[in-house]
Parts: sequence; structure tokens; C-alpha cells
Amino acid sequence: MGESVPPRRISVHQALGGGPVADVLLWKKWSGGVLLLTSTAASWFLFERAGYNLLSFVANVLLLLVVILFLWAKSASLLNRPLPPLPDMEISEASVVKAADALHAWINRVLSIARDIAIGRNWKLFLQVAFCLWLVSYIGSFFNFLTLVYIGVVLSLSVPVVYDKYQGHIDEKLLVANRVIQTQYRKIDDSILKKIPLRSNKEKKVQ
Repeated sequence: MGESVPPRRISVHQALGGGPVADVLLWKKWSGGVLLLTSTAASWFLFERAGYNLLSFVANVLLLLVVILFLWAKSASLLNRPLPPLPDMEISEASVVKAADALHAWINRVLSIARDIAIGRNWKLFLQVAFCLWLVSYIGSFFNFLTLVYIGVVLSLSVPVVYDKYQGHIDEKLLVANRVIQTQYRKIDDSILKKIPLRSNKEKKVQ
């Protein structure tokens, strides 16, 4: 028999969808990455350090924009100049349907997980969800929501690039960590979870 061929690795760009979002996250489009990082950093500084209120800031920006456009249009009519080049401000029906489908699938997934925990008594899924929620709560106790968003943007612009550059080494370390986690999980499953009595399907039908 010949030597086994190792499975072909999917590139990080393909894993991220291979579109413009992947180009921004991998810094293939420097302008998009710089714009996203700069705008996020500016927003964090304005609302977190400078003490601006989000509602007041948005209202003031919109007020300034409306005043500028109104004065521009008035001066253009008086001086026979072209009107402000505003595009058609409307959302297409296809975009609304696509967003609604994505939201519908996400909500159904959440409800399916809740059903498996409440009715199916899936202890493994329950522990996974409980751990994730506890982890989010623990991290949230150190940072507010805006800081978490800023950290998330910074990580999304740095982690994919680092992983794309050192994918082989990182995969080896992740494989070792996954084996350790699976070993510890089997020990917990054998010593605790499998000893918890669960009702069989026949008992559920009888009741």
C-alpha cells in the first residue's frame, strides 16, 4: 500500500468566505482594515474616554449633516449649482429577505438548543452552554460592552493574520490541547454524567 496522503488544508481566506470580508480580516485590503480599526478606536475613545453619550453624539452628527445638506441645497438653487449628490436611500427587498432568513435560522437554532436542554435533558449540551454563559459573564465583569466590541475587532484583525502565517505550528498545538480536553471530558463523563439516571423513551410514553 502506498503512503497515506495528508488531508489538504483549507486556507484561512477560504474558511472566512473568500470575499471582501476575508480580504479585510487578512489585511489584503489595507484600506478596509485601517478604516475599520481607526473607526472602532475613535468610537471607543469618544464614548469610553471622552465621555460622549451615544444618543447625543448620533443626534448631533445627524443634525450637522441635515444642516449642511439643507444649506447646500439652498445655496445651489440660488447660485445655479448642482444639488448634493445623494444616492437612493432605500433597502432592497432581497437584502431584507436575506437578513430575515439568517435571523430565522439563528433563532431556530437557539430554540432547538433550549429544547434539547429543557425537554431532552442533554447534560453534555447543558454543561457546554452553562460554561459558555459563565465565561461570557466572567469576561463581562472586567469590561463593558463597548470595550468588548473594541477588543473583538482588534482580535478579528490580528488572530486570522497570525493563524494564516503560522497555521502548521498552531494546528499542532491545538491538536495536543484538544486531546487533553477530550481525555478530561471522558473522565468527567464516565465518573459523573453516565451515573445520572435518565428516563427512557418507554417511560416517557407511559406517563
